[in-house]
Amino acid sequence: MKYKIILLVVAVFSQTGSTLDLTSFGKTAQDVAKVGANVAKGVIEKVPDLIPTPNQIFDLSKQAIAGLPVEVVAAAINQVCSIALTSNATESDRSVKINEMNYVLLTPTENVSIPILNSLELWNHTLFNADFNVVILVTGWTSDINDTNKAIDLIYEGYSTRGNTNFVVVDTAGFVDTLYTWSAFNTNELGESIGVGLSQLVDYVSVDKIHLIGHSLGAHIVGAAGRKFQLLTNQSLPRITGLDPANPCFNEGEALSGIMRGDADFVDVIHSNSKVLGKRDPIGDIDFYPNGVVSVQPGCWSITCSHARAWKYYAESVHPGNENNFLAKKCNSLKSLDIGACQTKEIPMGYACPTDIKGNFFLRTNSEKPYGRKDNFKAD
Repeated sequence: MKYKIILLVVAVFSQTGSTLDLTSFGKTAQDVAKVGANVAKGVIEKVPDLIPTPNQIFDLSKQAIAGLPVEVVAAAINQVCSIALTSNATESDRSVKINEMNYVLLTPTENVSIPILNSLELWNHTLFNADFNVVILVTGWTSDINDTNKAIDLIYEGYSTRGNTNFVVVDTAGFVDTLYTWSAFNTNELGESIGVGLSQLVDYVSVDKIHLIGHSLGAHIVGAAGRKFQLLTNQSLPRITGLDPANPCFNEGEALSGIMRGDADFVDVIHSNSKVLGKRDPIGDIDFYPNGVVSVQPGCWSITCSHARAWKYYAESVHPGNENNFLAKKCNSLKSLDIGACQTKEIPMGYACPTDIKGNFFLRTNSEKPYGRKDNFKAD
């Protein structure tokens, strides 16, 4: 295969009177020639990396077939939602009744359900250990703790193997199980209610032991909880994790801005269904883009499958021994990662994510369990 490399050379002449400085010109030309040679060498060396593999071509085709059409539809829906939000045309038809909402403490022996308005009962319960860490999980639209919820089950399974965590799920009692736009409107009020309970929790547990996690609409709920907690206590939660935060109706600068950096000391976000059900733009202190800024994940052909991959990746990382299953590098694109242009420190996505790192990070995952590839960044 032959490759043509075209170099554009611009020489700068310095002229004193009418005499041309040939010495300076010679040095400049030599420098430009050296740079040109280095560029040519680098391009030739990288050509094999730039040629897509059969699997990459298949993935690009899948994104075009399964991803692009729904991305266009999602963008249109988002615009309509923005207009509706401006006019309050989609205000929730079902107001939040806090007295119907519960915290549920999951334990190996029994699940303890306590109304959110009576959060002190939970913090004082015999099965709640004030010496343990506290993880509070809020899942997304159409999820209910009374139904089978794989997100809750898998994430709890990981934390239960560690044995040092109070794992609490927020039962939203169907308030994020209505028409999506109504559910979206409920996120702020739901989050603020949780924030009130958290302000009482810090009388029993050190604030540095609290970690909020939310998937989809749940990510925006925990973001609102973090902001309310700050308002009530003048303190900040140490960490909030957003798992593919919901995209429709949540636009920066509008009524529902959702989870954002600043909601806690550290906000980490995993994007698995960008531009459709999940947000694309970086909104945390650190944003992870497994397999790039894509709407369809490896092994998926639907947006719901891809939307769920965020919590599946996180759940896998929680199990002891899996902390470094999802190593990522700070990059500006997946292509940069593929050609080895991201010469940065590898950090883990998920449970063991360091809280002193910022930026956008990319990694590759497997199409089936185990999803983590550790430090294997090569495209299939």
